[in-house]
Amino acid sequence: MTGDAHPARNHPAPEQRFRLYLDESGDHVLKALEKEHHRYLCLLGCWFRGNAYANFHAGLEAFKQKHIPHSPDDPVILHREDIVNCRGSFWRLRDEGARGAFDRDLVELISQTDFSLVAIVIDKAELRAKYPSPSHPYHLALGFMLQRYCGYLNHVNRHGDVMAESRGKKEDRLLSDSYEWVHTHGAWRWSASVFQQALTSRHLKIKPKSANIAGLQLSDILAHPVRSLVLSRYGRRAPTFPAFAEKVLTAVEGKFNRQLYQGTVEGYGYVLFPE
Repeated sequence: MTGDAHPARNHPAPEQRFRLYLDESGDHVLKALEKEHHRYLCLLGCWFRGNAYANFHAGLEAFKQKHIPHSPDDPVILHREDIVNCRGSFWRLRDEGARGAFDRDLVELISQTDFSLVAIVIDKAELRAKYPSPSHPYHLALGFMLQRYCGYLNHVNRHGDVMAESRGKKEDRLLSDSYEWVHTHGAWRWSASVFQQALTSRHLKIKPKSANIAGLQLSDILAHPVRSLVLSRYGRRAPTFPAFAEKVLTAVEGKFNRQLYQGTVEGYGYVLFPE
């Protein structure tokens, strides 16, 4: 069969659809690994059920219109670096009062939103040291991510797909190839059938930042602070964070994917590889 392996799953009821939104912090190249930003690649994923996502999309648009008034034809896109540096549309955040209100409302929106969170952190220095011919960091990170997403979907007997933000032609191709490899061949002792049972498409969906995808904007906001949190929990960095990051991390603490019976987060909601 060509195309998607399970065409009957392409049109489930909207409220039953799941989608995993991906973003990353760090890069995939094996260079300058003495620097923390280059040493660790974090692939972060947020997954939503359809009705919860519709509520989040509406809430995010209302939040942006409240704090950064704009024309619907020229939407504001949340991007962590622009927000932190008050660039572009976020120049208003140079005012202390405006910044405080923006931060409070964003943290409240994240806290009230129903989604699940997974962070996969690849230590590229350890990877190169332990494995003579290591797999590509994207392939490893996405394999671990899809294990957790598909494991959840199969457990609750639901199906979903995956969307990532475009990073450039080369990066998009690497991530797409990694996704298709896992879908076709499986990963880490999990057969391909486990992934094919859960995923509605054998292709990764990729959208540009300009598409104004709410789930991708959330993943962008969370990727950097969550990476820092994971590294701190494995003793790779000090457990101190800027004030806003601390508030965001508190808001998402209960959203990490967990082992369904014992509630374990390590290995389910976040992974460091190799340890």
